[in-house]
Amino acid sequence: MESKFNLKILLLLSTGHCVVDIYQGALPAVLPFLKGELGLTYAVAGIILIMANITSSILQPVFGFLSDKKEKAFLLPTGVLAAGVGFALLSVPSSFLPVLLLVTLSGLGIAAYHPEGYKTAYFYTGPRAATGMSVFSVGGNLGMALGPMISIPVISYLGFRALPVVILPALAFAAAIVHWRKEVALPERTEHARERGDGRPGGAASLSLVTLVSIVIMRSWMQMGLLSYIPFYYIDYLKGDAVYAGKLISVFLLGGAVGTLAGAPLADRWGHKLFISLSMVLAALTFPLLFILEGSPLLLSVALFWLGMVLVSTFSVTVVMSQKLLPRSLGIASGLTTGFAIGAGGIGVTLLGVVADRFGVPFALKSIFIFPVVGFILSLVLKYPLQRG
Repeated sequence: MESKFNLKILLLLSTGHCVVDIYQGALPAVLPFLKGELGLTYAVAGIILIMANITSSILQPVFGFLSDKKEKAFLLPTGVLAAGVGFALLSVPSSFLPVLLLVTLSGLGIAAYHPEGYKTAYFYTGPRAATGMSVFSVGGNLGMALGPMISIPVISYLGFRALPVVILPALAFAAAIVHWRKEVALPERTEHARERGDGRPGGAASLSLVTLVSIVIMRSWMQMGLLSYIPFYYIDYLKGDAVYAGKLISVFLLGGAVGTLAGAPLADRWGHKLFISLSMVLAALTFPLLFILEGSPLLLSVALFWLGMVLVSTFSVTVVMSQKLLPRSLGIASGLTTGFAIGAGGIGVTLLGVVADRFGVPFALKSIFIFPVVGFILSLVLKYPLQRG
């Protein structure tokens, strides 16, 4: 049976994506409060972030593997609840180890939801695969932005001990997904997956998937590098206002959210591979404008918005491509492109830190230019779609 575009289910799944990523986006924002409450060192606080990254991102393919073995719709409500509970209870412990365990629980919940969510969404995108997936994906963009906006006011007005209040979105979504569980888990999904998996591309698919994941890593390194080093550049090097630097980051993230939604229909129309190449070229051409226009706040904001839009516009596209390359392993495919590859962005930031220590922050920021260039070259050698027959 041919799948149909189902906006209602996609919006429901996107809401869950938003909720689970609220807790992922909120953790860095509440970490300073956690550090102050427990008297942690910066190194120990860094361990918390590393554990969060490993459990929430790097381990996503593991949950994708489990999801592919058998339908596991329970991962949707369970994942959101685990993410919410783990984060909301961070204000309860008085020592480091329980906090680390709660961060691990929250991270595992985040990792559990994503592959199952992307896998489920795939069956409701119909012929407009990238467009449908963008509806699901943009929920994550929104959630990451809402995380600090929800958690910080709770702490500011009610105190750090009131952090458990933020469990409410997780409880609400879990109730909603359980209520509509029969609509989400349609019996025909298994048969549809079987039809999709008739062809076994083998080594060709593996090579294409490695190339695709490498492109996503390049995109992630550039995105994470900009998010990490734009504040350092404008505050420490240009001696600018910290609030202004924060606004630049927000503009970049907003551009990414718009690009996720706006780019997918174009990718469906023009072709996924061509759209990735175009995205990388535009990102490479836009990047130098950040330094040319740094003296004009308005034009710089426009350039950052555009850069975020063109760079992140391929987010849902790469997920769909990975799923089409591995039609029998939709969970693993999703976990690789949304978890492992994006989580690897942290490695890129670490490398940029080494560059910044040796050659300075401006050089480190400018060196990000190489990532879209490499991404473009990889997109040219990417074999997609695969020939069947």
